Amino acid sequence: MAGRVKKQSMTITEKILAKHAGRKSVSAGELINAKIDIALGNDITAPIAISEFKKVGAKKVFNRNKVVLIPDHFTPNKDIQSATQCKIVREFAKEQKLKHYYEGGEVGVEHALLPEKGIVGPGDVVIGADSHTCTYGGLGAFATGVGSTDLAAAMVTGEVWFKVPETMKFVYHGKLNKWVSGKDLILRTIGDIGVDGALYRAMEFTGSVIDKLSMDGRLTMCNMAIEAGGKSGVIAPDETTKKYTRNRFERKAVYYESDADAKYVEVMDYDCRKIEPQVAMPHLPENTKNVSEVGKISIDQVIIGSCTNGRMEDLEIAAKILRGKKVSSNVRLIVIPTTPKIYADAMKKGWFDIFLKAGAIISPPTCGPCLGGHMGILGPGERAVATTNRNFIGRMGDVTSEVYLSNPAVAAASAILGRVAGPDEVMKRKKK
Repeated sequence: MAGRVKKQSMTITEKILAKHAGRKSVSAGELINAKIDIALGNDITAPIAISEFKKVGAKKVFNRNKVVLIPDHFTPNKDIQSATQCKIVREFAKEQKLKHYYEGGEVGVEHALLPEKGIVGPGDVVIGADSHTCTYGGLGAFATGVGSTDLAAAMVTGEVWFKVPETMKFVYHGKLNKWVSGKDLILRTIGDIGVDGALYRAMEFTGSVIDKLSMDGRLTMCNMAIEAGGKSGVIAPDETTKKYTRNRFERKAVYYESDADAKYVEVMDYDCRKIEPQVAMPHLPENTKNVSEVGKISIDQVIIGSCTNGRMEDLEIAAKILRGKKVSSNVRLIVIPTTPKIYADAMKKGWFDIFLKAGAIISPPTCGPCLGGHMGILGPGERAVATTNRNFIGRMGDVTSEVYLSNPAVAAASAILGRVAGPDEVMKRKKK
């Protein structure tokens, strides 16, 4: 009697891709065609995709409910060029009768808005013509950035090709120290492996610390997988995921997890009791240091926001530190809630009063300064602490400016002291 064929073990990433490729299994390195659940574009990348869409003679998108356009980078329009870009996107969305098009008072930073509205969720394959599309892995999806031409092809066919990525497993255990968040875990990880340490690999985050991490923290970690060169970041869905997506996700959630004997190209282990708030020094996210080791570096600006750290949890921490204090006279503090709902909820909780009394500027939802677009450009030689995801040369303005990446607690403390600083420095002063 012939023995049974052993079922192939797979990671969560491989399982999602196999399902969407209509196959029982896939292996790292294989080329596949996969059906997609969501194709995303913004005001920078979508106009190119729309042009290519029209060049091939396409008349209709494959599914008007699955093509999502969010003009969030240069909005509110900062100049004629950005207004023209948005006009192209707006007209295409109306022509195609897209269900998910948001602008004006409804628009939010795409990678915060899509999870909030339940447009993306567990088990999905999501592509976006924006590198930080990998954010949605925090929900248990396979999500990755693509070029505008790939987006155009997907808008026509509803499919895209992938090389199945190898998976790196990152295990976080122990207990998070005070002021340490998902941002610090991912910064520390990137500091260890480098900006190309996970090149075209899926980064799977797991362990007892991840189990207790909030959804905001999970989205933050997966958001920055691309900063390590990753194809995607992913966290297996659990009760936290189910609670977040219940009565929110517009499709049926499908929950995947890696098999116990799944193959990983590498496994890395972290004792989180040894991790303190991190700061990525200019000009790469891998240049990480403990905040206690940075030294007294004076700054000119602080940004709290972006698709990495502009959610409720982030604003709450910033408000806690800024309450009853003033921003340094040498610093411009800009706070950017990432969606209209987050904006409204933060205002209801009284956090806007705290920010305004501290001397902060509150911006409407926008990517703005993160990519050097508007709402906070740096001049020659200026330095900023930012909760954003990149600190490349010229990323936020002049090529001689510098960006220091941190979590919201470090950012708020730095705004008060006028230099890169840890939150304990500020909170201890309060007690005296």
